[in-house]
Amino acid sequence: MTKRIFRSILLVSAAVLIASILIIMSAFYTYFSETQQQRLNAQTTLVARGIENEGASFIDGLDLDEYRFTWIDGDGTVLFDSKADAAEMDNHADREEVAEALVSGVGDSSRTSATLAEKTLYRAKRLADGTVVRVSITQHTILTLTMGMLQPMLIVLLVAIVLSVLLAHRLSKRVMQPLNELNLDKPLENELYSELSPLLNRIESQRVRIEQQRREVEQRREEFEQITRSMREGMVLLNEKGRILSINPAAMELFNTEKDCIGNDLLTIDRSSQMHEAFQAALNRGHFEFVTERGNREYRIELDRVDADLNAAGIVMLIFDITEKALAEKQRREFTANVSHELKTPIQSIMGSAELMENGLVRPEDMPNFIGRIRAEAKRLVNLIDDIIGLSRLDEGGEFEKEPVDLLSTAKEAAYDLSKAAEKAEVTLKVQGESAIISGSKRLVYEIVYNLTDNAIRYNRTGGSVDISVKSDDTGSYLIVSDSGIGIAKEHQERVFERFYRVDKSHSKETGGTGLGLSIVKHAAKILNADLTLESQQNQGTTITVRF
Repeated sequence: MTKRIFRSILLVSAAVLIASILIIMSAFYTYFSETQQQRLNAQTTLVARGIENEGASFIDGLDLDEYRFTWIDGDGTVLFDSKADAAEMDNHADREEVAEALVSGVGDSSRTSATLAEKTLYRAKRLADGTVVRVSITQHTILTLTMGMLQPMLIVLLVAIVLSVLLAHRLSKRVMQPLNELNLDKPLENELYSELSPLLNRIESQRVRIEQQRREVEQRREEFEQITRSMREGMVLLNEKGRILSINPAAMELFNTEKDCIGNDLLTIDRSSQMHEAFQAALNRGHFEFVTERGNREYRIELDRVDADLNAAGIVMLIFDITEKALAEKQRREFTANVSHELKTPIQSIMGSAELMENGLVRPEDMPNFIGRIRAEAKRLVNLIDDIIGLSRLDEGGEFEKEPVDLLSTAKEAAYDLSKAAEKAEVTLKVQGESAIISGSKRLVYEIVYNLTDNAIRYNRTGGSVDISVKSDDTGSYLIVSDSGIGIAKEHQERVFERFYRVDKSHSKETGGTGLGLSIVKHAAKILNADLTLESQQNQGTTITVRF
């Protein structure tokens, strides 16, 4: 803008200067022309009066310097000329000024030379005797005058241009300085040209509106970040070219990246062809999802296209951790298969024995054995169903009334209920320790003690022992069940709390176990916020500690 103001001032100054010179020259030229014409008229009158008064003798002493005097007879014959030989001159009757003087008494005319460098003014006056006196003077044309003044004019023009440049430069800086120092953050506080007041008012209103919109955008951005920051699911926003616009902490953790990945291509955080193909598929179809594994966990990644004006504006990628869901689905399938298998086995045994008895294929002396088998299998079936129902109740997370529970008395109660089973298995059962009161459900605590003790008896050896201990310290209350049984191999220890998982399936069936006891213990402990610890060595026994 400074350059435009500078050029405008310079051009105006030059135009005014040139126009002024032209006007002044025109005025001077007109003034001098009129003055010269007046002098010519006066000189012609003086010469005419001199000839009329003194006759031809007046011509002899006539000295007009710059003027040319011509005396012409009434028929146009030149009688005298001050600059040329009259005898050699043409007839002047047809000359404009002479013809006009012969008719009206006075005649004027002007003639310009062929080179346009000079102009001659003529004044003719008729005398009383019918002759005509003509006086002429040579006058420079305006072009000649301009050429003669060209050098001083150029000097004046050059000086004027230099002064105009300096003035334009200084003036443009002075004009622009307040504009350059304009405080746009507070437009109304500027003391500036009054002509800019409407603009400043408009800027202020726009500034207020932009500031309000900025705050709204900032607030929405903060809300968006708070929401995405607290999301357990990963979220990545991509533009149509695959560049990252936003990424939340869950996604950063999954892709093992930082916030500085924003603005980079998706390939910088995931170079797999599967991700690239998914991105292209989402752009083309509008939606695409796939399941992938990362770090021993399973994720479902969904990509949805965002359209703007019927064109793809970007992609929203949501990442869901479905490890627990997949594991639960797997466990459900395994549970269903195991339940079907566990139910099928005793039912088939019952049906087989009943069919033999029904067809009379059993000898009377063998009948008690078959009836005993049917009863044992039915009992096993009832126990299995009871365990399944109990486990389902725990899975549903039903409400259990909290009450003070004495671990020692509950352990003694469970031991008493299992004393006959211990006698039958020839296992010594002992409860020791001190009273420890916890807040929880007595029913769940009983289930934990009962199932741990029952397992310790079932998987023990003849003449073995089961010790139940209760103690307390600053870290909590402890229930410890130890046995001298067959133990659990290290590779099985992490899985023994799964449903229907058996280390030795043949031995488990012989002991009548359902395979759900430790799973019930695990769920009950979880509800009671208790920790389970298992220590075992094969053929040396097992110790399970529950810390409340």
